[in-house]
Amino acid sequence: MSLELIKKIREKTGAGMVDIKNAIEEAKGDEEKTIELLRKKGQSKAAKKAGREVKEGIVVSYIHSNGKIGSMVKLYCETDFVARNEEFISLAKDIAMHISAMDPKFLSPEDVSSELVEKEKEIWMEQMKNEKKPKDILKKIIEGKEKKFREELALLSQSFVKEPEKNVEELINEKIGKIGENIQIGEFIRYEL
Repeated sequence: MSLELIKKIREKTGAGMVDIKNAIEEAKGDEEKTIELLRKKGQSKAAKKAGREVKEGIVVSYIHSNGKIGSMVKLYCETDFVARNEEFISLAKDIAMHISAMDPKFLSPEDVSSELVEKEKEIWMEQMKNEKKPKDILKKIIEGKEKKFREELALLSQSFVKEPEKNVEELINEKIGKIGENIQIGEFIRYEL
């Protein structure tokens, strides 16, 4: 087990040394598998903390360099100590920047309104009218399009703009695992000229 590998993985994941060493052993030295194991562990830690009350936090704004797009986000945590933590503040800034770049309309896919989805379904059905596919296949296509549509509109399921291999929810779960407190996004808003 090389020190270089441990250092490299620590920089990428922010996980603790013991966790990294254990994950490297479990992954038999495979760097990608080690990172995947650490991410899964961070998500399970996040799930355990999800029920804990968040009553502290920070409001952060981001203005794009062109001065024509900006956003604000409330990011909640459990204690004022974490709310002042540089890593927590950096996460809030990253999320605000992501909101400016990706223009999410809802927090989670479940929040996307049924009316909006139904309007899209009508359009998709119209587009596929001439394709003469069996009904069961059409139904699966529509379900797939709906899932993708909901995910594209929802902040938590969007691919994180700085690291597209993970979504915003995974990013937050990693920070929960690292910081050790429940973190939740409150309200957010985006402005554009």
